[in-house]
Amino acid sequence: MLKYFRAKRGQKGFTLIELMIVVAIIGILAAIAIPQFASYRKKSYDTQAKAELKSYYTACQAYFADNPGSTACTLDSVESTFAPSTNVTITTTGAEASTLIGATAKHIGSDNTFTIATSGTIR
Repeated sequence: MLKYFRAKRGQKGFTLIELMIVVAIIGILAAIAIPQFASYRKKSYDTQAKAELKSYYTACQAYFADNPGSTACTLDSVESTFAPSTNVTITTTGAEASTLIGATAKHIGSDNTFTIATSGTIR
C-alpha cells in the first residue's frame, strides 16, 4: 500500500488559482440560483392559496346542493369535506353569502391576496 502512495509522489494537485476559480464559479451560480428559488417559492405559495380558495368554493357549492334552503356557507359548515391548510387564511367577511363572491385567501409566505370573482373565477 505504501508503494502505491509513494509512486504518485511526483504528481501535482490543484493550484490555488484553480481552486479560487472553482469557488468563484460556484459563487456566481449561487448568486443566480438563490433569487430564482425565492420567486419559485412565492409562486408555489400563491398557487396553494388559489387552490385552497377554489377547494373552498367547490365545497360550498356541494354544501348548497346538499342543503337547498341554505343561503350562506361558512368554514364550519363545510368542515366535513374541506379542511383548509394552516398556512392559508380564508376570509369570508364581506363576501356575498350565496355566491361567495368576495371571499379571499392569503398564504402566510406571500403578500398576495386572492379573491373569488364572478362565477368562481379567482383573481
